[in-house]
Amino acid sequence: MILAQKIVVAAGVAVLAALPVLLSPSLVNASIQMLIAVLFAVAFNLLSGQGGMLSFGHAAYFGIGSFATVHAMSALGGNGLLPTPLLPLAGAAMGLLAGVAAGWFATKRSGVYFSMITLALAELLHALAPHLKGWFGGEAGISTMRMPAWGLTFGDSNQVYYLTLAWVLLSLALLYLYTLTPVGRLTLGLRENANRLRFLGYDVHRLGVLVFAVSAMFSGIAGALQAINMEAANYVVFDAQASAAVVLNSYIGGVKVFLGPALGAAAMTFFGYAVSDLTRSWLLYQGIVFVLVMLFMPAGLAGLIQALAGHLRAHGLRRMLPVSLAFLLSTLLLAGGIVFTVEMLQRFFSQDYRSIALASGWPPIALFGREWDPLSPLTWLVPALVTGAGVAIARLAGAAWLRLKDAAPARPGAHATANAHRNPA
Repeated sequence: MILAQKIVVAAGVAVLAALPVLLSPSLVNASIQMLIAVLFAVAFNLLSGQGGMLSFGHAAYFGIGSFATVHAMSALGGNGLLPTPLLPLAGAAMGLLAGVAAGWFATKRSGVYFSMITLALAELLHALAPHLKGWFGGEAGISTMRMPAWGLTFGDSNQVYYLTLAWVLLSLALLYLYTLTPVGRLTLGLRENANRLRFLGYDVHRLGVLVFAVSAMFSGIAGALQAINMEAANYVVFDAQASAAVVLNSYIGGVKVFLGPALGAAAMTFFGYAVSDLTRSWLLYQGIVFVLVMLFMPAGLAGLIQALAGHLRAHGLRRMLPVSLAFLLSTLLLAGGIVFTVEMLQRFFSQDYRSIALASGWPPIALFGREWDPLSPLTWLVPALVTGAGVAIARLAGAAWLRLKDAAPARPGAHATANAHRNPA
């Protein structure tokens, strides 16, 4: 199992290294954003998933790292305080300092109170930033330029991509090594039972501050990479939407697995990139995905993959394939029905369509290569039938899955164990 995981990780790194060769420049820029979102999500998960402290304002430390890096890039007459490849250290340093300061106050409380304190700190910074023009540049933000260093110009998106990839891989490796240390194991104890740690003599508050600061430091590195990529920083990076996005990404990916948030961040980044150009309702779809994951896959995408791997080992591919295909078909049908309904309603209630309707009646709505009469019952019968078929297939697949589990053979040694319990002599 460990060997297989290492092979998967190595293959993933190889694919990431080859992306600039395979993708267009616009997709390379999307890949840079994906890598930054991955690091931010994993750093956030150290605090939330592993430490059990749900922060609603983690974009504050991402933004602080971003602005610190912009100032470092502009220092010394534009030559930069550090060479371009080392600029994320500025974001790490300021993220760490801000994490220690904010964490000292936030970790004095737990649960909902902790979450509200982190949200309040982030919103306070978001409100003050436009007025502190010397630090944050006001409404326009701060712009700068990447300087050549180490024989590289960093004027090409491919060079920025590989710089981002190197820092993300290094940061992920350090975060993973942190989880293997005694302090990393105590972080899990902080999530499971902080009172027990306190009873055992550990300083829970100091441990919480440490976890908060480490998470903020790596969030600052993610913000630094964002500043290097964009060559600018704006106070909107402190917005609550940025904090909400990392929460969504992490829980969609799965907070119980180290790389689960990375999977969620990668999937949702490319989902937003692909869907935002096609529809105005892409944020609604993102919310629907989050709700469905929380309802039916609370362990996230990573938990789903782990469960599928376990079931394949237990039942075999021949038995699992029909059930899996049935679930996949039902998912596609349900998605089709939801998308049809949302897109029709979005167009129907849009201001432009309402203006046309008041002037010349209710014209057909163009969708999926044809025109649909919004007042015809047949139009709305289409998504109803598609959605109904998806629900019916999902029910059949669920029943087949229950039968498969009931017919599963007993584990080796189970009968012997049961006999031993019945006949202890």
